[in-house]
Amino acid sequence: MSSTPEPDPRLLAAHDLALAALHEITAPSTVGPAAGYTLEDDGVVSLRFGNTMEGYPGWYWTVSLAVTDDADPTVLEVELLPGEGALLAPEWVPWAVRLAEYQAAQAALAAEERDNADAEDDDDLDEDADGEDDDELDDLDDLDASDFDDDGSPILHSGDVDGVDIDVLDDPDDEDDTPGDEDDTPGR
Repeated sequence: MSSTPEPDPRLLAAHDLALAALHEITAPSTVGPAAGYTLEDDGVVSLRFGNTMEGYPGWYWTVSLAVTDDADPTVLEVELLPGEGALLAPEWVPWAVRLAEYQAAQAALAAEERDNADAEDDDDLDEDADGEDDDELDDLDDLDASDFDDDGSPILHSGDVDGVDIDVLDDPDDEDDTPGDEDDTPGR
């Protein structure tokens, strides 16, 4: 059974040295009261102080100290570390993984939309099979022979075919119109 070694009392008493090191990297107003210590490997002691900066609730200023033989304590490291319940950033995820997750979510959404559209199409077919009329079929029922030209095609644009006014077209029996004539426009 191994016992936890006792921290060197000189390190536990080095609060003034730890505060001096903290004040070199941050304003004294951001350092709160002493908040305990942690015994690290090789006899290193990390003294903790409260943090008063906004945006870092639950974080602590930590000063790691060491001592060798009969020397005075020495500062090894000064840092701001999270404590229990501290607000932390989410774990970093590589871009390729995030992109793959995004693309998978987009593909799933597209598949769901296709399934919903297919289900709506099936519902429309079921309604037609049940004898319910479709709006398009209602429009066809209202047509009669007067809605069609002699050749059976529907009349478009009040006598126009494909946007061309048929009243303006040249008469093929007109003698004045010859190919290559500069003035083929009626009325000129």
